[in-house]
Amino acid sequence: MKNAMTSADTTAIVLELNEKLVGARIRNIYQPKKKTLLVRIHQTSQPAFDLLIEAGRRMHLTSYDIPVPQRPSAFSTALRKHLRNGVLTEINQHEFERIIIIEVRNRGANFKLVIELFGDGNIILVDDNGIILQALTLKTMRDRAIQRQRPFIQAPSSGMNPLEARILEPDSLTQYGEMQVVKALTKLFSLGGEYAEEILLRAQVSKAVASSTLNQDDVTRILKAIKDIFSALELSKLKPCVLRDADERWINVIPFKLKKYEKYDCLAFNSFNEALDEYFAKTTTEEEAIDEEKNRETARLQRIHDSQKRSLQEAEKRAELHQMIGDKIYGYFHHLSELYKRIQDQKTRERTWKEIAAQLNKEKRDEEPWIYFESLDPENLVLHLKVEETPFTFNLRKSVPANAAFYYEQAKKSRKKAIGAEKALGETVKHLRELKQIRVSLEKPREPLRKRRRKAWFEKFRWTYTSDNLLVVAGKDALTNEVLIKKHMELSDLVFHADIAGAPFALLKTEGREIRDESIQEAAVLAAVYSRAWKAKFSAIDTYWVHPNQLSKSPPSGEYLAKGAFIVSGKKNFIKRVPLRLAVGIDLKAAPPTPVAGSMNSVNSRTDLFVEITPGDLPSKKLAHMILQELRRRARKEQEKAVSAVPIQDIQTLIPFGNGRIIKPKK
Repeated sequence: MKNAMTSADTTAIVLELNEKLVGARIRNIYQPKKKTLLVRIHQTSQPAFDLLIEAGRRMHLTSYDIPVPQRPSAFSTALRKHLRNGVLTEINQHEFERIIIIEVRNRGANFKLVIELFGDGNIILVDDNGIILQALTLKTMRDRAIQRQRPFIQAPSSGMNPLEARILEPDSLTQYGEMQVVKALTKLFSLGGEYAEEILLRAQVSKAVASSTLNQDDVTRILKAIKDIFSALELSKLKPCVLRDADERWINVIPFKLKKYEKYDCLAFNSFNEALDEYFAKTTTEEEAIDEEKNRETARLQRIHDSQKRSLQEAEKRAELHQMIGDKIYGYFHHLSELYKRIQDQKTRERTWKEIAAQLNKEKRDEEPWIYFESLDPENLVLHLKVEETPFTFNLRKSVPANAAFYYEQAKKSRKKAIGAEKALGETVKHLRELKQIRVSLEKPREPLRKRRRKAWFEKFRWTYTSDNLLVVAGKDALTNEVLIKKHMELSDLVFHADIAGAPFALLKTEGREIRDESIQEAAVLAAVYSRAWKAKFSAIDTYWVHPNQLSKSPPSGEYLAKGAFIVSGKKNFIKRVPLRLAVGIDLKAAPPTPVAGSMNSVNSRTDLFVEITPGDLPSKKLAHMILQELRRRARKEQEKAVSAVPIQDIQTLIPFGNGRIIKPKK
């Protein structure tokens, strides 16, 4: 199973990304995990792209909803500072290495974001002078240093570029002697074992033969195979697919078909980006999902555990030994007393310690093997004795009982230390168990990644559907008002406006159908609730509708129309006292479940899970939390999971500007 992109994969993805992203702007940068970046990219007249970069592993566009942290990391903040709103000018592969360089121009400066997909990987930001500004991992290696304010040096090449192979001399491979030719190819060229095997398969050369046995004909066929394989690395020739075995397990993803995989089922995709996205979304192991911090903490606690266990064992051994020595001193009290007395007597006769030691050695008696004098330390006045094969020291400054008492006291201290070590070990074991439980919970089957829903054009505005499924779209501010009317208004539409200054225009997209009164009423609600009347805490407001040809951007002579404002001429069709009541609910039939808002009738036609709000005293963020809490409370058991997955910010964006409250249903 493939765990990381190859050099050929890197070439293929660069071809596709160049076509899609050059000229686009970086909208934002997130760091969902330690080694992962999510770059949100805006391309004019196209939906936003999410570029997923995982250092040491992969880089491709993703259609999945990747959860991003609420607060940006230090690394993503540094990248945002230099790259946000910048234009992608080029995406390159460094030689044939697993290195991608994204070039960005921003505020007159040029930057390079270097993505290393080999080894542990890295992501490095370089300025137009080639100086490192920031890196995911700062480190110093034998051949280069990745440190801030140091010149950036590319990693050493891993071999020749097979795309540039023109001539291949026999000694290029025979120089590797007895090394298998498949390994020699990976050393000679910048490619992995997968493509080395494919080259030899097409060249009809056994991968196990020694390099020294190759002749000119073998080398010629190998060169031809290299050219044939990598000529497919052109955008028009890519045929990406995911390989599946007989049990339908996904085992690999490739940019074009390879002979070595002919026995596998090939699941074709329209683009290599899509193939990589689906493959990694499906095959990412649970082990990789475990947080690296948990791994490091587990390793740290395990080291502490082992050290504490050793300390406990040593303390217990010392306590046992000292207790035993004390017992032996009392067990042979008489003999030790005699020995002690003889030493004292000889000292009173002014014998030297050397003479005393010699005399003691002379007095060793075979009939008493249980006590053995080994040596005397005159400097510290200590006897080294052995009783029943147990060695210990006897302090000549202390009496026999005092020596025994000393060892008993040492045993007591060691037991105390053992109790403390045992308690500390117990705490460490407890923490390790807690971490293990966390790991087990992480290793349980996770919820599959959800596909990110592609937003329709009208979702940049306020919008709803009427109960007979007609689209109603309203502006959010002066700019979106202007865009809505100039770009999206059609002659068959009806244009709505609340009878208050600064209200947005709303379009009822009639699609040429005959319009019901109910639809007009529902469209009027959208125009009313998103007007300034909400912030002013009106309970209702008059709203009118007109035809598109009644709107003009030409003010009377000498007057000026602000952005988002239009002149309305002719008859206005009023809807009196439109209530400022907005239904907010979740359409559970949508994939993924989508928050919706509008009149009660229009929302009720799409879902039975909604609440109504009206102007009040709660700020939008707090109100959004209360709405979601109330929707959870009203949801059926099988709906709870879907409701809980809805982001709170998606609810908050539906709330009109100003404060509000939930309307409690009448009992």
